[in-house]
Amino acid sequence: MSAGVLFAIGQTPLVGLQRVFSGMPFRLFAKLEGCNPGGSIKDRAAHLIISRALETGEIGPETVVIESSSGNMGIGLAQACAYYGLRLICVIDPKTTSLNVKILKAYGAEVDLVSTPDPESGEFLQARIKRVRALLASIDNSFWPNQYCNLYNPIAHHQTMHEIVAELDGKVDYLFCTTSTCGTLRGCAEYVRSKKLRTKIIAIDAVGSVIFGGRKGSRLIPGHGAAICPQLYQDDLADEVIKVSDFECLIGCRYLVQKEAILVGGSSGAALMGFNKFKDRIPDGANCVLIFADRGERYLDTIYSDSWVIEHFGSIPTFPEALSFSRAS
Repeated sequence: MSAGVLFAIGQTPLVGLQRVFSGMPFRLFAKLEGCNPGGSIKDRAAHLIISRALETGEIGPETVVIESSSGNMGIGLAQACAYYGLRLICVIDPKTTSLNVKILKAYGAEVDLVSTPDPESGEFLQARIKRVRALLASIDNSFWPNQYCNLYNPIAHHQTMHEIVAELDGKVDYLFCTTSTCGTLRGCAEYVRSKKLRTKIIAIDAVGSVIFGGRKGSRLIPGHGAAICPQLYQDDLADEVIKVSDFECLIGCRYLVQKEAILVGGSSGAALMGFNKFKDRIPDGANCVLIFADRGERYLDTIYSDSWVIEHFGSIPTFPEALSFSRAS
């Protein structure tokens, strides 16, 4: 007899990308985390955080789970809480897409909207976190998963990296990982170190993100970069950091669906574009892996909407003029 839906999390497909960089003398793979039952890589951390809290007694049947999320982590928690019969309050902001709100509510989560940014920082993230703290103080028997500092977030991704390594018989030369909470990045880096692997980890961060330093700027793509440096961050998590803009994200997404028939979210497009900036330095015969964090259906009203793209960027990217997909001579 099979177990419940949460036990279907993980063991996601690792597929070869053979068309976006045809003729390259290395092998390129994508880890399709959108195949998790809740639709994203965040299912892994959400399940582990909630299940461990239940095991240790931090959470009981009457506990109210409260988290700040504009997307995938909230949905992952909503799935886990629905499975375990727990009440979830998800604090969101106006940037949260209407589709994500509908998904949260479909799982039975309560949505708490923070309508104005934090007056000190000008950021919605800080405003959401302040709202979470206020709710925790006002609701007895409440629990904050706190994806930005909970160590079970990166621990969940030891398994992610294990799956990749096992699939490629231990030969993973380069891993390209986008950053937000740094949970995936840290978990994969910890696994690489613990197993003394030769894998080089390349972090893909957003232009306007402050995780690895730099000037804070506006960002449109959820799950790509962060307005604060997460507590899970460590200085030595990545061998190199590549910055990718919002417009480059949508170029990558649209090119992937055109060439590989893979419909993915914004951070996955960022992973592809970060790889494109690095690819000329990859030696022949190397195995390279991109982590694709979620599916593209949640971005149909943004990245895959011509009207949205024109509104925010002024034009629709064209191929192959928008990007060179051949090794430099």
